[in-house]
Amino acid sequence: MRLATFIQSETGIKMPHNKLTMLEGRLRRRVRATGVADLNTYCEFLFDAKFGRDENVHLINAVTTNKTDFFREPRHFDYLTQTILPELKAKASRRIRVWSAACSTGAEPYTLAMLLDDFADKHHGPDYGILATDLDTQVLEIARRGIYPAELIQPVPERLRARYVMQPLEKTSSDVRIVPSLRAAVGYARLNLMDDNYPVGEPMDIIFCRNVLIYFDKQTQEQVVSKLCGKLRVGGWLVLGHSESIAGMTLPVEQVCNTVFKRI
Repeated sequence: MRLATFIQSETGIKMPHNKLTMLEGRLRRRVRATGVADLNTYCEFLFDAKFGRDENVHLINAVTTNKTDFFREPRHFDYLTQTILPELKAKASRRIRVWSAACSTGAEPYTLAMLLDDFADKHHGPDYGILATDLDTQVLEIARRGIYPAELIQPVPERLRARYVMQPLEKTSSDVRIVPSLRAAVGYARLNLMDDNYPVGEPMDIIFCRNVLIYFDKQTQEQVVSKLCGKLRVGGWLVLGHSESIAGMTLPVEQVCNTVFKRI
């Protein structure tokens, strides 16, 4: 199927036959939005060099999966606060650079920001900055606003919730918002992990890229992780999802914890 091949080439996401029904369901919304007659006509529209370029972003937004939670896979955050941050604090006082490479609606980068800010407050530094990127422009807009249903914040420890989450002024609202200082600490940008280069600036101390490799084939996984390692400072940490593996790949990292790797 040409569409499935196109999606995989653009995003790395595999579209096997058993996912085609799901894909069709998601794309029918774009069929209605563009005003074309049916899905076949939409595909013709998509592959038209004159019109399709602008539609590609909407297509990608429609097919990406954006499951996310605050403090998801909490052992990674335990390792961050108990091992990584104390080691960085002991080694240097420079600014810590962190990259959330598949940030979705912002739960991961804001979780990281809470922990880094809390650590810096307790230990008088170091300063930090967080880059958060995703392929989906819609989820990036949600992340920038930092407004969430109150139930999504429940995994945040009460002490951190009281400090970093604002309650609604109107009693009828069930939404909460991340405090301005924490929102300001995270910079959001669109980035496609399938691109040849990742324009993220100076090497990172910590990269979180969790639960995105599972959508790629093995070759694409190795290519992506290799490029991530190229943006990681020697001695820096790469954190993958608990269900992801880089076994058998030739990469400049050593495993130091469950799905946590250190650049060598």
